[in-house]
Amino acid sequence: MGCGPDNPHGLHLEVYRSGDYVYADIAFDERHIGAPGLAHGGAIAAACDDLLGFTLWIAGTPAVTRSLTVEYLQPVPLHHPHRLTARIAHRTGRAIHVAGDGVGTDGVTRFTAIAVFVAVDAAHFAAHGDITGFGELFAELARQAGGADPRKAP
Repeated sequence: MGCGPDNPHGLHLEVYRSGDYVYADIAFDERHIGAPGLAHGGAIAAACDDLLGFTLWIAGTPAVTRSLTVEYLQPVPLHHPHRLTARIAHRTGRAIHVAGDGVGTDGVTRFTAIAVFVAVDAAHFAAHGDITGFGELFAELARQAGGADPRKAP
């Protein structure tokens, strides 16, 4: 739904890492319409959940979303690029607290988001989903943790 290329109605985010934060650029379009000419809050929340989840490459652990709060500060017009950024605010045990925002090219912050992710292991996904193809993902998470060079997150 967020960054995957296989869903024709997905957000198709291309997420990048720079030091201790991740970012992506997005322009919501008619697939994401809410009120006429504006992005739907659910599409904005999906983008936030996906982007904030990419901070897990920095944390070096798989995790799942426990909570997500989006503050809608201004309407988000369709076809206007926004930069979404996120970083880990702090970590307490398995809880990873993440913060992010969406800023238009005009410099206006239109939404902010905070989330709590809970670190899990492969057993969580095996018990609740399909872990086919996850083997390399877990190894890659471990390799990415601590790397400070800007690069596209896998």
